[in-house]
Amino acid sequence: MCRSLKDFYRRSKILHFYLLQAISRGPLAARGFRMGKGDQLLEHVLIKYRWLFVCFFLLPASFLYELWSYFRNLIVFKLSSAPGKHASKVQKVQQQVREWNKNGQQGHMCTARPGWQTMSFRQGVYKKSFYKVEVNLVDVLEIDTENNTVRVEPLVSMGQLSASLAPLGWTIPIVPEIDDLTVGGLILGTGIESSSHQFGLFQHICEEYELVLADGSLVTVTKDSDPDLFYAVPWSYGTLGFLTAAKIMIVPCTKFIKLNYKPVYSLNDAVKEFSEASASKNQFVEGIMFTLNKGVIMTGNMIDEPQPGDKVNKIGLWHKPWFFKHVESFLVTGKTASEILPLRDYYHRHTRSIFWELQDIVPFGNNRLFRLCMGWLMPPKISFLKLTQTDAVKRLYENNHIIQDMLVPITNLKESLQMFNKETKVYPIWLCPFKLPADPGMLCAPKERMFVDIGVYGVPDPSVNFKPMETTRKIEEFVQKCEGFQMLYADTYTTKEEFRRMFDHTLYDRVRSKLACTKAFPEVYDKVSRAARY
Repeated sequence: MCRSLKDFYRRSKILHFYLLQAISRGPLAARGFRMGKGDQLLEHVLIKYRWLFVCFFLLPASFLYELWSYFRNLIVFKLSSAPGKHASKVQKVQQQVREWNKNGQQGHMCTARPGWQTMSFRQGVYKKSFYKVEVNLVDVLEIDTENNTVRVEPLVSMGQLSASLAPLGWTIPIVPEIDDLTVGGLILGTGIESSSHQFGLFQHICEEYELVLADGSLVTVTKDSDPDLFYAVPWSYGTLGFLTAAKIMIVPCTKFIKLNYKPVYSLNDAVKEFSEASASKNQFVEGIMFTLNKGVIMTGNMIDEPQPGDKVNKIGLWHKPWFFKHVESFLVTGKTASEILPLRDYYHRHTRSIFWELQDIVPFGNNRLFRLCMGWLMPPKISFLKLTQTDAVKRLYENNHIIQDMLVPITNLKESLQMFNKETKVYPIWLCPFKLPADPGMLCAPKERMFVDIGVYGVPDPSVNFKPMETTRKIEEFVQKCEGFQMLYADTYTTKEEFRRMFDHTLYDRVRSKLACTKAFPEVYDKVSRAARY
């Protein structure tokens, strides 16, 4: 508990430092953002004591929403009502698109889903002016254990899908950690997990897409029936059509996983251990760096049942320490260790603390007493956090906070960690290896290659003089030189020309031309660039 209080104090001081910088002489002041004494006090309270609002308003609201979603999904799944209604819901999407065509194709189209409901840190400016199409598709449609597939609608979440499959002894091969991530976002954007060194990105476990195109027609595509459209859909961000369903591979699963923790105490050892683990036959591989020279490399495999004497750690229980804090404890012992985890607890291990982002919102969230009393309400919905941010709070976070996932060849891991340490000094840092096949599309590789996702989420250390645009530009340039890629849910400051050099648009441009998408949808860059988001 003492250590939690020390972390609380340290993080409060850092946030307070940035608050004063932003108000007095930082980027906000330079942009003409001025506040009187009363406003300064209000902003101080909104940042430093935001936990009050989160704890007493957002947590109860999030709990009630989750409760409603759980029972709604359970009833639909048990009654199998979703498959019968899917066709009529898709027809409504088609009707809206045909209406857009009938009315003269005025402006681009996008989904009507509010920007605050997405997982991106920002909301799209385009949502204010585009023709909005209601795509209310939220159900699991079919679990086919004979053909090893599950058919789902695009707004099905990872928490919802794993809860539907696991009791039946099945899982999708890649289950991204955060419960609220949706199938549509993971396909049209991207998704990754600690099994990706075996299976690739989320798109690589998808076998079929159903889409409503710009003319209102409905098509179902596979890599055999229409390879161009099939491989162009991932990373297209809804700029080729409206995704209405996807068929995804499923594999048998057990109820438990044996997870191994290996502490490392130098950068060279971390790179060596992580690279070797990524090339191994372990089902799950992940790393968390707590400083440039200290981290824990984790490997895991499914097991049928714990053996006598095995320790079972139900890390998903409300009173358990946050997973990344639990992992950090192995640096103290300095010993390699193993334990048994329930599979679903492992899949969603980073949900309760939203990786480690929640410690900057509720700094005492990992305190034992808080976990015992209020841990069952955690975490607040990310969408609710976004919805309740004031403009001033958004600007303050923009200038004093970074969220980035950079995908670089694993051979560039060491220099990448050194670069992030120099430019941001944000810790922890998440490491997740993934296999990039030589498939056509935005992420086009001449041959299969192992990459690593480097996830940086948090408040930069005051010593690095963090500047959002300048710092991110340096990181983007570095990643491009490594022939890597940037996840596009986060801020991207690349120019359109730089963006097209990072991502191969050859197939994408050909498909957009063939399907007459120019009037119907903007290009990907015009939806994801910093200028397109607020």
